[in-house]
Amino acid sequence: MPHSPSVSNTLCALFVACGALLPGAGISHAAGNSEARYTDGHLHTVDFFQQGAPLSTLISAMDDSGVGNAMVAGMPLMKKWHEDEPKRPDTYAGDDASVYWFSATDGYLAEALQNLPPAQRKRLHPFLSGFNPTDKNADLHLQRMTELYPGLWQGIGEIITRHDDLTALTDGETPRANSEAMFRVYRFAARHRLPVLLHSNITSKRERNPLYAGEVESTLATFPEVNFIWAHAGTSATLHRFQGKMDFLLPTITRMLDAYPNLYIDLSWTVLRPYLLDGNDKPEGDWLALVSRHPNRFVIGSDLLGKYDKLGEKLSAFAAFLQALPADVEAQVARSNFLALLPPHGACPERAGHCTANP
Repeated sequence: MPHSPSVSNTLCALFVACGALLPGAGISHAAGNSEARYTDGHLHTVDFFQQGAPLSTLISAMDDSGVGNAMVAGMPLMKKWHEDEPKRPDTYAGDDASVYWFSATDGYLAEALQNLPPAQRKRLHPFLSGFNPTDKNADLHLQRMTELYPGLWQGIGEIITRHDDLTALTDGETPRANSEAMFRVYRFAARHRLPVLLHSNITSKRERNPLYAGEVESTLATFPEVNFIWAHAGTSATLHRFQGKMDFLLPTITRMLDAYPNLYIDLSWTVLRPYLLDGNDKPEGDWLALVSRHPNRFVIGSDLLGKYDKLGEKLSAFAAFLQALPADVEAQVARSNFLALLPPHGACPERAGHCTANP
């Protein structure tokens, strides 16, 4: 993925023809098999060049790794191969060329999902991500994609706001969680009861305090009806390179979980170490206590980018921490918490008669 679409199939024949090809109401939250150990709550089907393996490859990797269900999203940013660079960069940080917002990523994902058998498609839970979070037109993109693919979309994100070096390379203004453009997106999420996966770093590379946490807090307070999944608990690999372990992270997350019942925490890989596991890969007691105190508020994810051979490795890395939790809490974090956040039906066009919208 993405495949080369025919002209007639591109974005489903100008907005209307392919709605019937995609599931409408009755989204299945059942695991792909009764022995599934994990639900992957954070996975991208393409990388920063909009390239990725076919979704059938993902399904095979899920079967091999004991993953029953997975959140799937495209990538809202595209890395430019600059005219002056003789070699294509291999990551967004591969050279100084910019990245730019890329809305077609949602169409690529929707088209790829059509190629799966229905039973496999039900195990994948697509989120909308292909919009510029600094643009107050962003909600129009969400509405149009809902009209194109009624009942398909089950969430919004990963929305990339503050993201250290990636933000520095991105064309345009710095996105932030509590902008008017984002508030319009959250209003759309509220109308359709969609969860929002939000990437917003808790601080900058050099400030040893929760500099940007207030942006997330004001969002949580303004939209109590929207469930927000805070990607990586506000951390990133770049933050760790500059700051090491951030001592203020745990108390900040604890306070915010207590204050905002609509906050959920994505524990994907940048949280695993040095927070959930110590230098000897032993579970950290304070984090065990926090997760046990809020057993329904944490999810795990692989954060893969269009390649799935390491899916099992990424998720099994959580095993030591998960197994140190009470058995019922382990099951919630590893499997059911993410699924519980999904709407009973996907987002549908407002006033649509052919798609059962959320009440």
